[in-house]
Amino acid sequence: QVQLVESGGGLVQAGGSLRLSCAASGRSYGMCWFRQPPGKERDFVAAISWKGGTTDYADSVKGRFTISRDNAKNTLYLQMNSLKPEDTAIYYCAASMSAYSGSSPNAYTYWGQGTQVTVSS
Repeated sequence: QVQLVESGGGLVQAGGSLRLSCAASGRSYGMCWFRQPPGKERDFVAAISWKGGTTDYADSVKGRFTISRDNAKNTLYLQMNSLKPEDTAIYYCAASMSAYSGSSPNAYTYWGQGTQVTVSS
């Protein structure tokens, strides 16, 4: 079992920034962020390969969000800039045992409990 713990969420004004972190209990390979807005389904946000050389982003966040990782610290990050009210959601990190798993939730084995991000108008 790999345990994942998200942190860094909070309340921010539109146009502001937040950085989310996801601490893993052990080494993981491909990792990603998903989010679930109030009353809606969980959606893909961004993915990264285990060495960080390959990334993918949802069209809605491309150019505003940056996914990165520090394998020495077993930590995944999501830098969120130019935040919009529609970014409001619970953000979840996930990990697979493959080098890169892309946007399919079925490829991920381990999930965190989520951290709330709220963006005001």
